[in-house]
Amino acid sequence: MQTSERIDNYYTASRNDHTSYPALIGNHSADVVIVGAGFTGVATAVELSERGYNVAVIEAHRVGWGATGRNGGQVTGSLSGDAAIQQQLQTMVGSDSKELMHLLRWHGHDIIKQRVQRYNIQCDLQHGHLNTAYRESDIPDLQKAMHNAQNAGLSEHVRWLDKTEVQEKLATPLYHGGVLNHYNMHLHSLNLCLGEAAAAHSLGATLYEQSPVTDIQTATTATGKACVKTANGSITASTVIVAGNAYHRLFQRQLKGLVFPAILGNLTTAPLGEDLARKINPDNLAVYDSRMVLDYYRLTADNRLMFGGGTNYSGRDINNVANALRPGLEATFPELKGIDIDYAWTGTAGIVVNRIPIIGKIGNNVYFAQGYSGHGMASSHIMAEIMADAVSGTQERFDVLSKLKHVRLPVGQQAGSALIALGMAYYQLKDRFR
Repeated sequence: MQTSERIDNYYTASRNDHTSYPALIGNHSADVVIVGAGFTGVATAVELSERGYNVAVIEAHRVGWGATGRNGGQVTGSLSGDAAIQQQLQTMVGSDSKELMHLLRWHGHDIIKQRVQRYNIQCDLQHGHLNTAYRESDIPDLQKAMHNAQNAGLSEHVRWLDKTEVQEKLATPLYHGGVLNHYNMHLHSLNLCLGEAAAAHSLGATLYEQSPVTDIQTATTATGKACVKTANGSITASTVIVAGNAYHRLFQRQLKGLVFPAILGNLTTAPLGEDLARKINPDNLAVYDSRMVLDYYRLTADNRLMFGGGTNYSGRDINNVANALRPGLEATFPELKGIDIDYAWTGTAGIVVNRIPIIGKIGNNVYFAQGYSGHGMASSHIMAEIMADAVSGTQERFDVLSKLKHVRLPVGQQAGSALIALGMAYYQLKDRFR
């Protein structure tokens, strides 16, 4: 169930912070207004508040209501558009492209770890991840990715597991090998976002919930002010940051055709108990497989299995998520056949055709970041830092990344989603016959 409050899912039921922030009423001012209180918006609020800016955050629903509070909770160095990004960066900045690629892959981990420690955020952060080979033919690509990570300075954290070693880590017959990565992490994503929101608030940021933005009036001059309006109030500011990803329809003339919704399904089982949880996943690893449309899963702090997959690229919701995901769950862990499902839900990711995250600027003073294509946990924190740097006057990384080219489909959202779904069906067919 989706309302302007919170959806009924595992994250909502197990959140630590039940703070409600007020709706925006009346006319206010700030240095920076951030639209959207998911990871991008809240992480940017922390960055700017730490630097002394007067920040206001406006959220249409509740903090973490969107994909931030619905995802699989995995923090990985994955970039689904890595080849396209690397090619463009190489052309633009030459040898510096390696440094930027390393930043885009791994810097988000450092930001999250440091923030959790600095603000004592209780979000069940754990290290350990396994990217598994669903087919034997997937092994060369996974080993190449592993060598790239090792060459980027992660050799002590990353190694290859053969089929037997994978079966020692997971009680499943499915996989032919995998990359074990102890730099990657998993965590309770809503508790991380709520903890960051509390941190921003403690630093002086003002947060407003239940306040859908109806209009953003941009400044007409470089030194002018912008105004963000809701039904019952407004905030005037020198800078606006739009951080809504797949959930907003702002600036359609400038952003139309770039990001399309993909519906992600996720569930959590009833508690397994310590013995069964350790039997199926003794090292408490987060896992995803090598298919284009993959399954991903991990154990929660209270020993449930969180299992996601079945992504629907048409933009239509998934009917009966538990029934849709159960066959994959039981094929992965036969020992869990018939297990009770306590929570099942969907969320919407913002998909970019060439899978390159989008960061940019509209007019004189409106920044935006979106389109993480299912890899937003780390990427959102990186983009937040880059936007905060740009607002603070350090433009170099922003200028480079904002020049990356994206594929804009000259169609509406429904038609664009249909085209993306058709393309993904092709890749699923390739997966099946590889």
